[in-house]
Amino acid sequence: MIIGIDGNEANLEERVGANQYAFEILWSLYKLQDEWKSRHQIVVYLKEKPKDFLPPTSNFFRYKIIPGKSLWILTRLMPSLLLGKEKPNVFFSPHHYLPPLAPMPLVCTIHDLGYLNFSGQFKKYDFWQLKIWSAISILISKGIIAVSESTKEEIVRHYPFASKKIEVVPHGYDRDKFNLKVSEEDVRRIKEKYSIVDDYILYISTLKPSKNVEGLIEAFSEVKNQFPKLKLVIAGKKGWLFESIFEKVKKLGLEGRIVFTGYFPEEDRPGLMMGAQAYILPSFWEGFGMEALNAMACGKPVIVSNVASLPEVVGEAGIYIDPYKVDSIAKAISKVLTLPKSDYNKIVEKGLKQVRKFSWEKSGRETLKVLEEAAKK
Repeated sequence: MIIGIDGNEANLEERVGANQYAFEILWSLYKLQDEWKSRHQIVVYLKEKPKDFLPPTSNFFRYKIIPGKSLWILTRLMPSLLLGKEKPNVFFSPHHYLPPLAPMPLVCTIHDLGYLNFSGQFKKYDFWQLKIWSAISILISKGIIAVSESTKEEIVRHYPFASKKIEVVPHGYDRDKFNLKVSEEDVRRIKEKYSIVDDYILYISTLKPSKNVEGLIEAFSEVKNQFPKLKLVIAGKKGWLFESIFEKVKKLGLEGRIVFTGYFPEEDRPGLMMGAQAYILPSFWEGFGMEALNAMACGKPVIVSNVASLPEVVGEAGIYIDPYKVDSIAKAISKVLTLPKSDYNKIVEKGLKQVRKFSWEKSGRETLKVLEEAAKK
C-alpha cells in the first residue's frame, strides 16, 4: 500500500519539539524500509524541495512536491488528496493538522492539549487555530498517536469518543549523538562558542510561557550566592510572549550570570548537554520532554516538573519539582549541586537505565503498525 506523510514539519532548518519529532519519525521509517518495502511505499508530501538533511529517495521512499505557502494543507494538500491520480491508502500527519476532507483513512499525532488548560499563554490566533483544528483532526482521524500516556489521558478527558482509536507511541533519542562518548573537545568548543567560562546548569527548549523560564530565573537568583561561579545557560529559540523573560533577567541583575544562546545548530546539542552539571525543565506541562531523554543519555541528572508526561519519561531517575513554587526549583538546583559523588553517580546510573526503554527505531516500528491498522478501517 501507499503511505502518505505530511513532511513539512521535518523540512525545517530550525527544528524544535514537534518539528524534531517529525524529522526523527521520517528517518526511523526510512531506516526500517527493509522490513516494509515488500508491502508498502512511502510518499512524503512537501510544499518545497526536501532539504539535504531529510532521508534520500529510494525505490520505496520518495517525495511529492506540491508548491504553496499559506494554508497549504487546505489549498494544496487537500485538493491533491481528493483529486490527484495517485492516492495514498492512508495519510499521516505527525502533528495536529489533518486535511479536513480526504478519501483515505487519516492518522495524526497529538503532542499535548496543554493549550486547553493554559489558554492565556498563547496568542489568541494560535490558541483558536490549535483548538479548532486539533478537535477536527481528532474527530476525523481513524487513528491517533499520543506521545505519552499523559497526552492520551488528556485526549480522552476532552474527547471521550476518541478513546478507542488512540495508541501511545513515545519518542526516542538518537543513541549515536547522545551518549557518554561526547568528547571533551566538543564541550570545549561549545563553551568557547557561547562564552561559558564556568560550570553551568542547562535549560534547552523554546522560550515561551509554558516552559516556566521566568520561574527558573527566579529560582536561580535564590541560589546564585550559594554557587558564585555557577551560570545558567538558557538554550533555545524565541517562541512567543518571551519578552518578560529578558525583563526578568534585568530586574534581578543577572545579566552576567545567565547565558542565552538563542537558536543553536543541532550539532551543538550533545556538547551543551555533556558540559552541563544538570539539565532542568520546570515546565507547567509537557507532551513528552524529549531533551530529558537526551540529558540522561549523556549521564546528566535531570530536574523536571512533577506534572504531565515528565514522570513517565524520567521515571525514578528524576529530581522532581513543583513548577508553581520557585522555592521548590531552587532547592532542587541546590540539592543536585551539593550531592556527594556517590549519590550523584546513582542518579546518573538510574538515568542511563531509564533511557534504554526508548528508541526512535521502536517509535518508527510502532508508528508503522498504527498506520497499517488505520488503513484497514
